[in-house]
Amino acid sequence: MIQVENLVFQYPKNDTPTLKSLNFEISRGEVFGFLGPSGAGKSTAQKVLYKTLSGYEGNIKIDGKDLTDWDSTYFEKIGVGFELPNHYLKLTGKENLELFASFYPDGKAKKVETLFEMVDMFDAINQPVEAYSKGMKMRLNFIRAIQHDPDILFFDEPTSGLDPVNAHKIKQHILDLKEQGKTIFVTTHNMNTADELCDRVAFIVDGKLEATDAPKTLKAQYGKKAINVLLQDGQTEEFPLTGLGNNEVFLAFIKQAEVKKIHTMEASLEEVFIKITGQSLQV
Repeated sequence: MIQVENLVFQYPKNDTPTLKSLNFEISRGEVFGFLGPSGAGKSTAQKVLYKTLSGYEGNIKIDGKDLTDWDSTYFEKIGVGFELPNHYLKLTGKENLELFASFYPDGKAKKVETLFEMVDMFDAINQPVEAYSKGMKMRLNFIRAIQHDPDILFFDEPTSGLDPVNAHKIKQHILDLKEQGKTIFVTTHNMNTADELCDRVAFIVDGKLEATDAPKTLKAQYGKKAINVLLQDGQTEEFPLTGLGNNEVFLAFIKQAEVKKIHTMEASLEEVFIKITGQSLQV
């Protein structure tokens, strides 16, 4: 659905490019993530793809068609959830959605009431957005992005500013959109968000892609092929996964006391990122 070849972008006042020859593709129905620290180029790449930044070098195809050949109908095909909420504060939540729905062909937008119910904000539908918390504005951001049923969705830090309960709900909604066949491009510095949502991730640092693969593949590749066993009496020991069922030392160890925990020792996605790039994911 999205093909990017040798993408280079430089802001006019900068001495060096922000994006340095990026190559990646996103399949139809895939959740793909850019994982990297702030300033790495994540948002810039999305802005090029949803056409708020021009003057790039390289080739971009969307659904088999060059990005430069798409006219205004392109914006019916995509939905964008920005990192920072940008609403009309004096309007109500409902008025905001109705205003943006008016930009699309008649009958294209989903019912406003249904969208507010989906993110547990029906009680706030007629409140001015200036009275919303940041988390409520982020949820309004989300439903505004999906209201016209786009084929491609761009989400920049989709769980930023959300409490754990609402963050979980938004992530589940994104997975539901994937099940509907939507193509979803997520950018985040949050390892848990990327791990839970993405079929594949690309590590981006200083405008370059350092690695691209499925999170589980990366974690297995850079983790230890071993388990750590903790017994109820406090004893702990590490054993290799290979031949574990016939490992007499392991079998003898777990007979000493009741087993409290057994953990595989695969690396976390953040640990993999640090190993590959030498940088932290912190903001």
